[in-house]
Order: sequence, then C-alpha cells, then structure tokens
Amino acid sequence: MAKDIDNPCIAVCQLSGELCVSCGRSKDDIRKWKKMKRPEKMAAVQRASAQMKRLQKKGG
Repeated sequence: MAKDIDNPCIAVCQLSGELCVSCGRSKDDIRKWKKMKRPEKMAAVQRASAQMKRLQKKGG
C-alpha cells in the first residue's frame, strides 16, 4: 500500500480570508482533507507549499 500523505497542518491555525497562513492550505482543502484521496492530498500539499513560498516572499 502506498504511503499516506502527511497533513501539512502545524496546529497553529491562522486564517486570512480563505487561506491558512500557517500551513498554506485553503479553507476548502482543510475542510475536505480527511475525505481526500492520495492524489488530491498530493495536489493540496503542492498548492500549500507554493502558497507558503509566495507568502514568504511578501513577508521578507
């Protein structure tokens, strides 16, 4: 069986609009995480990672 995708949540939830600025996931991705299949989780993690990079560029 394929390895599970780790949840990017760091348990420091800080929502700004539709986005958690702590993990980079959208509200929709957070809400649907437990029901997502592996490919959906992989895509959510990639989106979150890209979003965190954008936020780091803005902040620093």
